[in-house]
Amino acid sequence: MALVKSSQEITNSTIGANSYFTGRFYINGSLKIDGKFEGRALQADQLYIGTTGKVKTSVAANSVFVEGVIIGNIAAKSRVMLLPTAKIFGDIKTPELIIQNGVILEGRCVIANDLKASAKDVIEAEYLKDNLNENMLFPKSARTEKDKADAR
Repeated sequence: MALVKSSQEITNSTIGANSYFTGRFYINGSLKIDGKFEGRALQADQLYIGTTGKVKTSVAANSVFVEGVIIGNIAAKSRVMLLPTAKIFGDIKTPELIIQNGVILEGRCVIANDLKASAKDVIEAEYLKDNLNENMLFPKSARTEKDKADAR
């Protein structure tokens, strides 16, 4: 199964090369951007930024495929795929992130399904689950003898 189909198969709307669009863009369906979009919000079911595409806004979609430039945060419900020519400056939140060799990315990535708590809280809770620590493994009396031996 291919992750990216041909651009004609995945788009039903296009901002073409040498085109400039600004504002808010909400679309039920797929959108391909080969031109330039700047605005307050961009939302689509599936978003494809072509090699000549440039986006400067926050992006929300089910799937995002990037070959061009995005300055802004990306939130995807399904996946984000960054192809070799992608350049991203912004944070990414998605359950699946695919980054191919050659990508330039600066930002934070949160890779998780919709969580009731923050990823940090979930990870810290998992880390603390077994309560394993130095005192459990090496009681104080054993550590003292070991420390004395090491000092010699």
